[in-house]
Amino acid sequence: MAGSPEEKKPGGVRKVGLIVNPIAGMGGRVGLKGTDGAILSTARALGAVPQAGVKAARALRRLALSADEFELLTCPGEMGAVAAQSAGLSGFDVVEVGDGPLEGDPLGDGAPEDGPTGPGHTKEAACEMMRRGVDLLLFAGGDGTARDIADVVGVEVPTLGIPAGVKIYSGVFATTPENAGNLAVLFVAAGTSTTLREAEVVDVDEEAMRQGRLSASLYGSMNVLVAPQMVAGPKSGGAGDVDAVASAARDVARAMEPGCLYIVGPGTTTRAVTRHLNLDGTLLGVDAILDGQFVGTDLSEQQILELLDEADSRGSVEFARARIVVGVIGGQGYIFGRGNQQIGPEVIRRVGTDHIAVVATAAKLLSLTRGVLLVDTGDPELDRDLEGFRRVVVGVDQETLFRVES
Repeated sequence: MAGSPEEKKPGGVRKVGLIVNPIAGMGGRVGLKGTDGAILSTARALGAVPQAGVKAARALRRLALSADEFELLTCPGEMGAVAAQSAGLSGFDVVEVGDGPLEGDPLGDGAPEDGPTGPGHTKEAACEMMRRGVDLLLFAGGDGTARDIADVVGVEVPTLGIPAGVKIYSGVFATTPENAGNLAVLFVAAGTSTTLREAEVVDVDEEAMRQGRLSASLYGSMNVLVAPQMVAGPKSGGAGDVDAVASAARDVARAMEPGCLYIVGPGTTTRAVTRHLNLDGTLLGVDAILDGQFVGTDLSEQQILELLDEADSRGSVEFARARIVVGVIGGQGYIFGRGNQQIGPEVIRRVGTDHIAVVATAAKLLSLTRGVLLVDTGDPELDRDLEGFRRVVVGVDQETLFRVES
């Protein structure tokens, strides 16, 4: 189904396609765990703002350094053209998607009607890019977007995801938007000699997540660009050694200080912390604890910030006013930016990078694909501040140092 060779520009210039899912990731900071289906209107009502285009532009700024070596083919408006222009690219081609103008479309033609886009628009764009013979297809979104791309592209064309969704369980995404751009630069320079691997596309049931259940399924695979340290592996599940989880959780729980607000991220290990306090924590959401009791459950970023305002008003001198407790995503190693976007950059800065407790079992740390912890908060400057060695609680009176990278 790939385009014929004569459709490609002469002289070895590569064709790179870009598709942005404008609504990807909008539900994260408002605590909705995704934006599939009708939940988008709820996310907007809660103040969610688009993130995917910004992240696509971050990737394209790296790719723009090789502007003479590739031809960009993208979609109108927020589905790609806005990000391309923001990254300083010009002269790119735009494929037609739908029948009417896309809301905010600076080019004014060939985009879906009424603004919001859906899976059909993504698939239609992917089909047209395949027909036009793209050599590499970049897409900005999450696991749902990866499913849509995989339905059309399969393993026929090299592909890479720019991480922009709430759920990123699939192994088809770069570790950061910048690394997606870096890999694309390598591709346009090396072409067919670029290393590829067949990677799994996995998605979870968002409605089940909102009810505190994790239900994941394998939907297909894609041929993904590969380079050491730049592509995240798929998330690995499993609670691991129950005794080891309980031991690490116990150490965190017993160290909790009176008068200090604890913001507890999602996951089985962090939920074990709340259960040690005889509280039933939210498996896939963010909770807040003060003096051994919940003061908020399944919180949005704004709700966390309001609790921090209250913590400021208490003005404790003897103890830290707030701390963040996070687990580690199995297989991938993320502590921020995957599934816990409610603990956003403003929250982390308000609490302070020195007041973060990371908890994980030794077995989970040893199983990490890259052997490091990762951060992708959406704020590159904060990500750099979080880099370096950080203590990780692995059991009662047991800690280890693990390197954090972005």
